[in-house]
Amino acid sequence: MAVRFAALGDSLTEGVGDPAPDGWRGWAAVLAPALSGGPVEFHNLARSGALSSYLTDGQLTAAVAVRPHFAALVVGGNDTLRAGFDVGRTAWHLDSAMRTLHASSTVLLTACLPDPGRLLRLPPPLADPLARRMRAVNTVVHELSARYRAVHLHLADPPWWTDRALLSVDRLHPSAAGHQLIARDFHALLAAAGHQLGPPPAAEPPTRAPSRAADLRWMATRGTRWVAARCTDLLPGLLLLAGTESLHRLRRTTAHLDVRSTRETRLALARLQP
Repeated sequence: MAVRFAALGDSLTEGVGDPAPDGWRGWAAVLAPALSGGPVEFHNLARSGALSSYLTDGQLTAAVAVRPHFAALVVGGNDTLRAGFDVGRTAWHLDSAMRTLHASSTVLLTACLPDPGRLLRLPPPLADPLARRMRAVNTVVHELSARYRAVHLHLADPPWWTDRALLSVDRLHPSAAGHQLIARDFHALLAAAGHQLGPPPAAEPPTRAPSRAADLRWMATRGTRWVAARCTDLLPGLLLLAGTESLHRLRRTTAHLDVRSTRETRLALARLQP
């Protein structure tokens, strides 16, 4: 019988940053054949730009339909980049998806994420509020991963924001080498948890990393469209965040923002079903 693996989430799991002849490959596609010594059915349901709400608005239904043995849920980064960010709403969607899959004995794979402000080297008035949001989402993911006994990978720590070779040209997504490392790390965690797997993914991606010229071509075509779309959606909210952050910096009251974020995150977790 084939092992079934469903991958839910956003562009990170879709594979952005790891180009393939027909689109993107990505860490989930690299990990899939290593989940068993026999056949594996892989269903990549992740889509670029997905918010946590996309889990319960469609991806979860598709995942449940294939009755997966393993399911990856890596999402939440896009939530932090939206003007209407609400950690309670993000927590609810993550909890609903994990609860449903866990109830059918699916092994969950989760990950916490590095904050985008640090990856993009944004100035503090922009980077700090994004980091605060990312810490809130990661706190939720840590709590729910423990609750549903997920295999959890820490992507918020080095080398992910210190080793440039692991990042693609947009600095937000892993490069081919980064995707390969994520797949290998998940395989190692699953093996350590006692799961019977196939051989681990190769240490290096099968194709050479894109040249600098190829990176520039991507940024001049697909990359600029991505940035333009994000700026249209995000810029007003980010400017408001930066203004609020700058005001608190002048008043030396940024600690109040940290306390408020922590309180909202705790409340969001407390509101979830036990």
